Amino acid sequence: MKILVAIKRVVDYNVRVQVKPDGSGVATDGVKMSINPFDEIAIEEALRIKETGKANEVVVVTIGDSQAQQQLRTALAMGADRAILIESDSEVQSLKAATSLLNVVQNEQPGLVIMGKQAIDDDNNQTPQMLATLWKRPQATFVSKLEINGEKALATREVDEGLETIEIKLPAVISTDLRLNEPRFVKLPDIMKAKKKPLDTLNLADTLGDFSDKEITIEKFESPQPRSKGIMVESVDELVALLKEKGLA
Repeated sequence: MKILVAIKRVVDYNVRVQVKPDGSGVATDGVKMSINPFDEIAIEEALRIKETGKANEVVVVTIGDSQAQQQLRTALAMGADRAILIESDSEVQSLKAATSLLNVVQNEQPGLVIMGKQAIDDDNNQTPQMLATLWKRPQATFVSKLEINGEKALATREVDEGLETIEIKLPAVISTDLRLNEPRFVKLPDIMKAKKKPLDTLNLADTLGDFSDKEITIEKFESPQPRSKGIMVESVDELVALLKEKGLA
């Protein structure tokens, strides 16, 4: 079985995000970029499945500019076999990303697609579900435990009420939650080996076919307003009176 893992290049989660002075976007010049943390978990899970003998190849794919090769090389250093870069100089929204990834899925014919449940830059949580719908295959989202049993997968999902375990037929799309695993550290010898692994490049337009969609236009970015100073009250009655004055009670 082949496993396809979709990843995204984002500002590292340890970096404090800064909005550009003109409000046109987030400042990325000189900022550390990394694999989206949820996607790192997806890579790790794919590698663990392969190490148990239930898959024979792990392919990673991303959509982005040439700089995204750095994150693909990191995934290769973790243990992935091949990488695919779908080149795009502009930000790609969820439906367009899912449509482009569908083209890769149809060409690669994986038995399983794994991706993070959401990216930490936009928090949309849409692409896995859209890809599964376009592919017309089962999906399991927010997965915290995964077992592959032949042509089926047993997935434990984190839902509002607790944990839900479902069985789905492969091929399928899986989106990972934080508690699925702990991604491995990349070692220097693996980084050197990753430089020799194949990395193919595709053009975004070639993967979209006759795709047409009205995308959301982001007009302005703003930093969150600073939190106002708290107020000390002497009694519950005073608290209730203040809440009523602000229209909160």
